[in-house]
Amino acid sequence: MPNRLIHSQSPYLLQHAHNPVDWYPWGPEALKKAEVENKPILVSIGYSACHWCHVMERESFEDEVTAELMNEYFVCIKIDREERPDLDNIYMDAVQAMGLQGGWPLNVFLMPNQKPFYGGTYFKNEQWTRLLANIGNAFKNHADQLAESAEGFGRSLNRSEIEKYGIVASDEEASADDLVEIITKLNSQFDKEWGGMNRIPKFPMPVIWNFVLDYAQISKRKDLKEAVYFTLKKIGMGGIYDHVRGGFARYSVDGEWFAPHFEKMLYDNGQLLELYSKAYQLSKDGFFLEKIEETIQWLQAEMLDEKGGFHAAQDADSEGVEGKFYTWRYSELEQLVGDELPWLRKLYNLKIHGNWEDGVNILFQTSDYESVAREFKMSKDELLGKLAEVKATLLEVRNQRIFPGKDDKIIAGWNGLMSSGLIQAYLATGNEKAIDLALNNLDFIREHMIIDGVLHRTYKNGSTYTPAFLEDYAAVIKASLTAFEVSGNITYLKFGEDLTAFCMGHFYDENEGFFFFNDPKAEKLIANKKELFDNVIPASNSIMARNLHKLSLLTYNEKYAEISKAMLSKMKDLILKDPGFLSNWASLLLEQVVPTAEIGIIGIGAKEKALELLRKAPSNLVVAWNEEVTENAPILQGKTPDSTGNALIYVCFDHACRRPVSQVEDAISQLPKLN
Repeated sequence: MPNRLIHSQSPYLLQHAHNPVDWYPWGPEALKKAEVENKPILVSIGYSACHWCHVMERESFEDEVTAELMNEYFVCIKIDREERPDLDNIYMDAVQAMGLQGGWPLNVFLMPNQKPFYGGTYFKNEQWTRLLANIGNAFKNHADQLAESAEGFGRSLNRSEIEKYGIVASDEEASADDLVEIITKLNSQFDKEWGGMNRIPKFPMPVIWNFVLDYAQISKRKDLKEAVYFTLKKIGMGGIYDHVRGGFARYSVDGEWFAPHFEKMLYDNGQLLELYSKAYQLSKDGFFLEKIEETIQWLQAEMLDEKGGFHAAQDADSEGVEGKFYTWRYSELEQLVGDELPWLRKLYNLKIHGNWEDGVNILFQTSDYESVAREFKMSKDELLGKLAEVKATLLEVRNQRIFPGKDDKIIAGWNGLMSSGLIQAYLATGNEKAIDLALNNLDFIREHMIIDGVLHRTYKNGSTYTPAFLEDYAAVIKASLTAFEVSGNITYLKFGEDLTAFCMGHFYDENEGFFFFNDPKAEKLIANKKELFDNVIPASNSIMARNLHKLSLLTYNEKYAEISKAMLSKMKDLILKDPGFLSNWASLLLEQVVPTAEIGIIGIGAKEKALELLRKAPSNLVVAWNEEVTENAPILQGKTPDSTGNALIYVCFDHACRRPVSQVEDAISQLPKLN
C-alpha cells in the first residue's frame, strides 16, 4: 500500500512511496495533522543520488518494526532537498546549532509548531529505533522541556546573518593589497602534491579555482596559473572523472581524487565545464579540451531532456552497490582490450586483484599521456587514437549494464549553471553544439518554467512546480547575461533584467542590503535565511552581486551598481578572513579593484570581433555588439562603425570610452592589468 508520496513528482520522494512509513510530503496537511494531534514532527531530508540516504532507507524506512515506531510517535515528512533547499538550509542550520555534524540524510525532530529540538544525519537501525522510542517518551512525559529547547533553537535560527557574523560595511575601499592577502591565504591551503585544497574528502570547489585563474591572468602570476592547471589535471586524471563517458562525480573520499562518491550532479558539471573551458582558452592544453568535449557528450547522451532542459543527477548506486556501474574487474578488461592491456594498465593504475574494494578497478590515471606513450614506444597521437578506440569499446559494454538511477527533474538554477558552462565551452572550442544546447536550454526555461511572471524551480513530466529560490534566479540571470554577450540577442538581456526586477521586489531586504534565499511573500517559514557563503555552489547572494555589477555596465542603471558595491563592502572583512568559502565574493572584489571593461562593438564583423575578444580575454569585461547602429542596449548607445561600415571596438570605463579600434589585439591592449 503506497503512502502519500506516491503523488509526488520528485524521484527521491517516489523512492520512498512504498515504505511502510506513513510519509507525508511537506505541506499544510502534515503540518495541520501535527498541530491537531499534538504530535512531534520527524522531517527526513535527502536526495535521489545520496548513497547514505539509500542505506538508511533499506535499514530503517523499509523495516516494518521501525516504521511502526515512526508512525506511532511522529508525523513523518519526507523532503527532497533539491526541491526545497530553503527548508534544508533552515534545518541544517538547526542541527549545526545543536553542535552536531551536518549532512544527508538529514533527520530532524520538530515540535508541532515546526521548531526543531533534536536531529542528526545517518543512524544505524539500532541507534535509530532507540532514538525514536526515547524521543517519543520524552515528548509524552517532558514536552515542556523539549518546547523550551525548541524555542532556543528557534531564536537561533531567526538571528539575522548580519548579527550572526558581525557584518558591517567596510570603511575602506577594496585595494590590490586586499587581493594579495586573499590569494596568499588561499595559496597556503593548496595541496601541492595532489592539487585542490588541502582537505579530505576532496571537493573540486570550482569557485575557488575560477577566482585564482582570473587573478593569475590579470596579475600575470604564472605560478598561480600553473597551480590551477595542476589541480585541473589531477581532477581530470582522477577516479572522480568518468574516463569512459565524461562528466565528474561530486567528490572523492580520499585526498588523491581516486575513489569518488560516484553520483554525478548537474551543478558540479556545469561549473567544471566553465572552469576547464577558461583554462583551455588560456593554456590551449589538449587535456582540458578532452574533458570539455567528453563532458558535453555525456550531457547530451545521458542528461538532456527532449525539450531542452537538463536532468538533475545520476545516482552513485546501481543494483544496490555504490560504483558498480563505473568499475571494472581486471579479467573483464583483459577480455575486452586484449593486446592493449599493458599500456592501459599503466595509464589507469589497474591491478589484477583490483585497486579498490571487492576486487574491482576504478580508472585512475596516474601517468600523463606523454610518459605512457614514451614507455610503450608510441607517439602521443598514436596512444590517444588507441585510447579513443578502447574507450568506445568499454562504453559499448558499460551501456549494457544496469544504469544507476537518475533524477530526471529539471532544476532551474542548476540548468543556469550548466548553460553558463556550455557558453564558455563554445567560446573556448568553437563547438556549435555547445552554444545550441545552452541557448535552447535558456529558451526552455523561459517558455516552460515561468508561470505568470514567476520563475519556478522544478519541471518534470510536463509540469512546473515550486516557485524558484534566489539560487535559481541568480544562476539563470548569470547565464542569460552571458548568452546576450555571445549571441547579441537582446531577448536574453531583457530576460535577465526581468528576473532581476522580480528579485528586487520579492527577495531583496532593504534593511540589511542582501537577498533572502526564499521569497518571504511566497510561504511563511519559521525562518527566512540569507545565503552568504560560497561552497560547492557559489552563494546566491554572491552570484546576484556579480550579476548586478554586470547589469549595471550593460544597462547603465546605477542602482544595480550601488547595491552590488554595498553588498561587497559588507562582506569585505569576511572575505579577507576566510576566502576559501567566499571566493565568488573575491571575484567581485577583483572586478572592483581592477575596473571591469565595458566594451561595445558596432558594425560589419561585430560578431566575429566580439567572440574573438571573449575567447582571448575570458574575464573582467562585459561585451555587447551589433552589426548595425542600435540603441537596444544602453552600452551601445552613441557608438558607430568606421566610415566604411566595418566594426569598431569601444573599450570604456565608467561610461568613458578610449579611442575606438578595429583590431581585437588593440582592444586587449587597452584592458587594465594588476601590477
